[in-house]
Amino acid sequence: MSRTILITGAAGNIGRKLRAHFTNLGWTLRLLDVAASDPEVTAADLSVWNDGWAGRFAGVDAVIHLAGRPNPATSWADAQRYNVDMTMNVYEAAARQGAKRVVFASSNWVMAGHRPGEGKLTTTMEPWPINPYGVSKLMGERLGRSYHERWGLPVVCLRIGYLQRDDNQPGPHMGWGSWGQLMWLSNRDLCQAMERAVLADGVGFAVLNLMSDNPGMRWDIEATKSAIGYAPRDGAAAVLTDTIRTDERTANEMRQMAETLDKTALARRW
Repeated sequence: MSRTILITGAAGNIGRKLRAHFTNLGWTLRLLDVAASDPEVTAADLSVWNDGWAGRFAGVDAVIHLAGRPNPATSWADAQRYNVDMTMNVYEAAARQGAKRVVFASSNWVMAGHRPGEGKLTTTMEPWPINPYGVSKLMGERLGRSYHERWGLPVVCLRIGYLQRDDNQPGPHMGWGSWGQLMWLSNRDLCQAMERAVLADGVGFAVLNLMSDNPGMRWDIEATKSAIGYAPRDGAAAVLTDTIRTDERTANEMRQMAETLDKTALARRW
C-alpha cells in the first residue's frame, strides 16, 4: 500500500538514504530542509513557525523528523533553537494538520552517561545525557509524549546508534572505541526500521533503541523488535586495535581512581 511521508532534514545523511528506500517502495514523499539545493526539497526553517511550510504536513501518513543540529558538540543556543524549538514546531504542525504519526530521530546520546557502566541499556532506564545535544534529544522525546497524551498523536522515538555517511562500513575507524562500534547501525537496518516505524500497528507512544544486531553490545533492541517488528539483518563485533585497548584500559583505571577518591572524600565528610 502506498504511503505519503513528509521528511524533515531530507537533504542530510539519513534523509538521503530514506528517500532512496521509500522511492523504491513507490511512496509519495514531501521533503523539507533548511538548506535545499536539491530541487526536490522545499527550503524551510522549521525553527520559526510559518503556515506555509506547516501546510505541507496536511494529511500525511507519517512525519519523519530528522532535521536539527546533528553534531554532538553543538552549542546550547543551537541545540535549543534547532533541536528543541524546531521539534516542538514539527509536533505542533503534525497535530494541527492531521498527520497520522510522527517518527522522531532521537539519539544514543540520551544515554551517553551510561557508557562507563555494565549491563543492558534499555529505554526504561533513567536517561543520562552529558551534553546539550543529548539533552535536546531527550526533550524531543518528552515533547513527543506530551503531544501523544494531549492530542492522541502517535509518536515513535528512535534512539539511533552510530550511522556513518555513504556506505557506512563498521570497524575500528569509527570513533569512541568499542562503545562506538557496538552501536553501529547499517544502512539497510536503518531503512527497514524506519519503514516499520511508519507501518506498525498499535503504536501509541514508544521510545526505542535502534542499532544493528551487534554481538556483545549493551543496547537492548528487544523492545524495538516487539513494538514495530524490527528484524535487523546486519551486525558487527567490535574490532579492538592496540590503541583502542590501551585507551579503554586507561579510561577504566582513571574512572576507578575517581570513584575511590569520591568515596574517600565522602567518608571524610562524615
